[in-house]
Amino acid sequence: MVLLSSGETSPSGGQVFETVVRRLAIPPRVAILETPAGFELNSALVAGRVADFLRRRLQNYQPEIALVPARKRNTPFSPDDPALIRPLLNADLIFMGPGSPTYAVRQLAESRAWHTLIARHWLGAALVFASAATTATGAYVLPVYEIYKVGEDPHWRPGLDFFGAYGLSLVLVPHWNNAEGGADVDTSRCFMGQARFAALLSLLPPGVTVVGIDEHSALVIDFETTECQVTGHGGVTLITSGQEQLFVSGQSFPLTALGPFHLPEPPARIPSAVWDEVLAAEASAPVARPSVPAEVIALVEERQAARARRDWASADQLRERIAAAGWDVRDTPEGPRLEPK
Repeated sequence: MVLLSSGETSPSGGQVFETVVRRLAIPPRVAILETPAGFELNSALVAGRVADFLRRRLQNYQPEIALVPARKRNTPFSPDDPALIRPLLNADLIFMGPGSPTYAVRQLAESRAWHTLIARHWLGAALVFASAATTATGAYVLPVYEIYKVGEDPHWRPGLDFFGAYGLSLVLVPHWNNAEGGADVDTSRCFMGQARFAALLSLLPPGVTVVGIDEHSALVIDFETTECQVTGHGGVTLITSGQEQLFVSGQSFPLTALGPFHLPEPPARIPSAVWDEVLAAEASAPVARPSVPAEVIALVEERQAARARRDWASADQLRERIAAAGWDVRDTPEGPRLEPK
């Protein structure tokens, strides 16, 4: 699982996606859930840009990308519509990104889409959340627009509490070191500013851990190894009982640093009908797709570089090495495609 602050379509974000996809079968099935930006008239465009970025960045992995326009309850684009959210059933990677954290919570809480997402994660799907989606998954959600734009008093609202099943009570704050306000306005702490965020901290109940993620940075959580790693340009700040810890890019820490971590027992908190549907989809999926070894990916990238400089002899030699490793490479307008021999 990856929690991004920002920059999901930047070079650093691309590195995060590539690191995740290397662990998945090829071609990876990617589902992009529109919900956090579902109130925007151009939410499809926002999600489409992410899809276009992933097609380019992950072209060596041939991703199969589906947009899931689960924008608003009680509409034709409801997150409770089984047909609409069908791509989630077989997704290897599910992405949610920018928008409104509180809107995302209102539309996803106890929804079929949210339960399906959790079930897929328990069965092995990777989750990548960014910005508003990152905030929404905490036990408490920061009402960013309501406070920063509308002028409501500082307060917290219930979040989706993704980590509650793991024994963790977290508040997730992206844009931790935001500096868009320049010298005039403190926009750090997700646009709250340090003074206002200090007041917000005092409103949280005991036992909550605050996770602040700097711009263009990410927290990678591995539930199998129970380790967390910081990547990107900045760091991650943990605040527990008033004590702060900063971990910079490249550093790691145990999941227990976030609280009394434990693995849940599936299908806890998932309706049986949803769990059964996801299990059925898993059982009826095509025969397991092989993962492309990292060394083969490296050969493909080296071959692309050779072709770019018109070194056809080297490109042919690299094709032969790829074939010897058990893979065929086909050149297409979208980039090279790999198929097992």
